[in-house]
Amino acid sequence: MKEKNNEIVIVQISDIHVGESEFIPSLLTRCVDEINELKPDIVMITGDLTGMGYRREYETVKNYLSPIKCKNIIIQPGNHDSRNVGYMHFEDIFGQRYASFQIPGLVIVAADSSEPDLDNGQIGREYYKWINSEFSKANENDLKIFAMHHHLIPVPGTGRERNIVHDAGDVLEVLVDCKVDLVLCGHKHVPYIWRVEDMYIITAGTVSSLRLRGKIEPNYNIIYVRENEIDIYRRFPFDRIEKILGLERKTNKSKLNDKFIKEPTKQK
Repeated sequence: MKEKNNEIVIVQISDIHVGESEFIPSLLTRCVDEINELKPDIVMITGDLTGMGYRREYETVKNYLSPIKCKNIIIQPGNHDSRNVGYMHFEDIFGQRYASFQIPGLVIVAADSSEPDLDNGQIGREYYKWINSEFSKANENDLKIFAMHHHLIPVPGTGRERNIVHDAGDVLEVLVDCKVDLVLCGHKHVPYIWRVEDMYIITAGTVSSLRLRGKIEPNYNIIYVRENEIDIYRRFPFDRIEKILGLERKTNKSKLNDKFIKEPTKQK
């Protein structure tokens, strides 16, 4: 946490897809440069680092990510990363697929939602108690963030929905019961925001692939967490920054108030 202004800065990037023909190296290297200029407290990478889960792809993406100057980098696998038993390489190179992280004012719980050689996925009922236990460590006013690769509810502009996690309803209930504030995910390369109860589900687009729908451009998210408010921006490498959501945090409760909510940027 930055002592100067008591602000936590989180960058979320997703769906890198190293190894695919649509992967654009300059977009990723530019994003890394922008991250280093920003000096965030936490970098979240919500899956699909690779195209097919091969060892050489993992080693390549590690080289791309190694210049990031942030001591708190949380990385999760996506469905592409679990192809060809790629989750074994993920564990060798990046570590655990399930992790929790806590600093003053913030708790993050990250879970692997991928299944080997399948585009869809699940969290699994065997992890529900673990998720609850990790969030129970939060203090009263801590912001609670859950991160996964797949999305929990359908996203507009993504075609026929086949890839939400199989146990989405149960996971939503667990997260609502835990009073989670933000859910960070990726997967479909379409950025969007949903509100469910007092929880906001933030879906990131792809940061470095041209496998895009419609007029969507490669992008990533920047989240500013302050004592009384949260601001979320969408940044396009080499290009503009857009504010997509502003939230007022209620005191003495781990909930958010949409007094300052701004409508998510719509696809043109």
